[in-house]
Amino acid sequence: MKNKMFKYDFLIVGGGLIGALTAYALYKKKFKVLVIDKKNEISKDKRTLAVNANSKRFLEQLNIWNDLKSKPQPIEKIIIKDYINLSPLLFNNKNEPMGSVILNKELHEIVKKKLKDLNIIRSGINISLNDLKPSKLLKINNSHYLFKKIIVSIGKSININPYQKSIIFNKGHHSYVGFFKHENDHKNIAYEIFQKEGPMAVLPSPSLTRRKSTFIYSTNKKTSDQKIFSIIKKNFKISHGRLTFDRLINIFPITPHIKKFDKDLIFIGDSLRSIHPVAGQGWNLGIKDIQTLCKLTEQYSLDSKIFNSIYYSKRILESTLYLGFTSILNTVYENQNLFSKNIIRVGFEGLRNFKFVRELFIKQAMGKINLVD
Repeated sequence: MKNKMFKYDFLIVGGGLIGALTAYALYKKKFKVLVIDKKNEISKDKRTLAVNANSKRFLEQLNIWNDLKSKPQPIEKIIIKDYINLSPLLFNNKNEPMGSVILNKELHEIVKKKLKDLNIIRSGINISLNDLKPSKLLKINNSHYLFKKIIVSIGKSININPYQKSIIFNKGHHSYVGFFKHENDHKNIAYEIFQKEGPMAVLPSPSLTRRKSTFIYSTNKKTSDQKIFSIIKKNFKISHGRLTFDRLINIFPITPHIKKFDKDLIFIGDSLRSIHPVAGQGWNLGIKDIQTLCKLTEQYSLDSKIFNSIYYSKRILESTLYLGFTSILNTVYENQNLFSKNIIRVGFEGLRNFKFVRELFIKQAMGKINLVD
């Protein structure tokens, strides 16, 4: 097989969760796909994923959702609190849960196994993006390949292509992710609590007992495990009962950015845009990237010169709005001046008193708003 040339529709650079799901979704649409990944093993990612209703349906359509064995936890209600308004905001949807919480690593293992069984993934391969162009001969493991389209899904790296840099927003923030067990049932409620030092989200974690939760706390201030535990105890000791914390807290840098248009490469997921986790929608936006890409394959030939530009035009608006909204929201809460506090109060009152605003928030949380068809 040495020096044999293979022709494929798609090359996907990066075998992480979004890259793997992209490959599997395109394979199901009868495209010839190859994934290359510089890693040989799945990362030991302890994080959970907040999967909105749209993303859940996507996984169901791929016949993946029922493969999850760790009991996904539905989100029946969302409670938002802050240090400015006296009473919280409450959101729920009568027809179906607004989302579900699953384990990142479990889903990744399921999809990665499917790709291995199909023999469409090659691990331990590291190729510079500067060497990649559609219809340019590429050598992989002593074989030559031609690809019509190249998709990049390699995470949150900002300067992954020196010729097409990102637009970068806030810097200096980190997220702290961990788990805790509790005496009382979490009742499938998700919380977003805006502290002066930064927002904290607490979500029901997959478990058989419904007595385990996960948290993500983000801040640009110095903090410690004990300080984080103290914040959780202050807010959840009464509702959740006695708390027991996992000692391992994972720390991740937050680098909100959006990638500029690239005529040769299609960026998806965190490689296209990364937003502050305050909205809990970063991963779900990656699923929308895949859905948009799959839909475009039904409308345009892969040889079309406008394929990439149409993809970016359809994803840029929602990506920019989420990036701008989460960055502004974080900035407003951090400033803590009278003007910022009044903006927050007006926002709370709008969500509390206007039905159409509440319905819009719920549809957004469920991924049911499509800004571009």
